[in-house]
Amino acid sequence: MNNLVFCQDHMEASFQDLEKREDTLEILLNKLRSAKTDADRTSTDNQFNSFFKETIQKEGAFSYPFDRLKTVGVVDSPDGELRIINWNIEQEDLTQKYHCYLLHKEDKKISISELIDNSENLAPKPEGILEADNWYGALYYKIIPKEKGAKKSYILLGWDGNNSVSTMKLIDVLYFTGSSPKLGSPIFKVNKSTQKRLFFEHSKKVSMSLKYEEKYDRIIYDHLSPETPALAGFYSFYVPDLTYDAFYFDKNKWILKEDVIGVNQSTEERKEVYIKNERTGKIEKVDIKNKWENPEDSKSPVSGSQHTAVTPETDVRPEEKKKEELNKKVDKKDKRDPNNLNATTGGSGSKKKRRH
Repeated sequence: MNNLVFCQDHMEASFQDLEKREDTLEILLNKLRSAKTDADRTSTDNQFNSFFKETIQKEGAFSYPFDRLKTVGVVDSPDGELRIINWNIEQEDLTQKYHCYLLHKEDKKISISELIDNSENLAPKPEGILEADNWYGALYYKIIPKEKGAKKSYILLGWDGNNSVSTMKLIDVLYFTGSSPKLGSPIFKVNKSTQKRLFFEHSKKVSMSLKYEEKYDRIIYDHLSPETPALAGFYSFYVPDLTYDAFYFDKNKWILKEDVIGVNQSTEERKEVYIKNERTGKIEKVDIKNKWENPEDSKSPVSGSQHTAVTPETDVRPEEKKKEELNKKVDKKDKRDPNNLNATTGGSGSKKKRRH
């Protein structure tokens, strides 16, 4: 019991220490975000980064939320073994500088690695395997663990503000050799080529969706196209074209499939809708299952009324088509020549002479 009390007191003390440090970090972060010049940003960022590096080495930092640091990203992997903490500093020319720390838990030990932004000396979309001190810079927002035998890697989805005219989303692979992180692996099959990471550059004027769907084990994203064919290759003019592509995980590779169907995900099992009560004529709130309801089902909230889908090919509803066909039929008792009927009255085209 004494040991338990000691551990609990020790944990609380660690938590209180991190809270006090977060107070200082919050002040420095607010100062950083309100800086007016690149020189002021760099000076404050150096203070913030130095103090933050000390803070994450404190006991309990792996699970501490840091939720008061609103513009610092803290992303935890679903397996509980990796935490990524990173932030960006936008420059006066709208380029970005990034910081990133990896907290990796293995055999109950936590190693801390810093990714160093070296984007100024790298290609805009580097293709090779990268070390921690040679990083392209990005903000990561999703971690997808994948295992191959005893080895584990993490698929990362990220965002890069890039420059004044274009933005990028990216997919990368993170793995550890001992405690050393590496980025990039030849596991993305794009038609006949294999790539180590993927960049999607598009116009600054639009946003692009890039997300992981666990249910289908796929990474689905907006397909990008140039605004006009003449702008092909000029990625600052690329925008989503309302189609979707996806990478599916198969045999330790991510395989590209184009023109896939996007499915809206919902976490709510039930929802409330408003319908008209046919008996009272009043609008009422009804609680239903959050799934598609067949309108022809007698138990459906829409009272079992008949419904026929209209497609561009059919265009005309069956009931309207039937009425149209009936109108086309000529009355067999009507012996008049249709060519001699009056267009307005439907009567005979020839008038009888009036008797005087």
